[in-house]
Amino acid sequence: MASKVESYHDLIVWQKSHALAIELFRTKFSKKESESLATKIRETAADVAQTIAIGFHRRGRKPKLYYYRLSLTAVQELEYQLLLASDLGLLKNYATLEEERESIERMLKRLIQSNSPAMDRQ
Repeated sequence: MASKVESYHDLIVWQKSHALAIELFRTKFSKKESESLATKIRETAADVAQTIAIGFHRRGRKPKLYYYRLSLTAVQELEYQLLLASDLGLLKNYATLEEERESIERMLKRLIQSNSPAMDRQ
């Protein structure tokens, strides 16, 4: 039986987003020239978890959905940033990171759907 979600810390999607952000902050990019892209990737990854946390604390469906959708946008931005870093040869663990990013994206879409009114789901 699922336990009650009392904090954004209880959301698996937040836990996974937070873990991905930590992993990206710890990732060593292979060239000094990659600093600005690495910074952008790390900021975007942190934004995903941060925006989920903000949305969780909003009252009402519309404000929650707004922040959850912002988080989805950030995770989709991260898709390209990781691809770019990989194609530039700056990121060695792209496949693992992309798999985790895709998992977070799917979870966010389900979270948005579960918070959307029935007419928005069609």
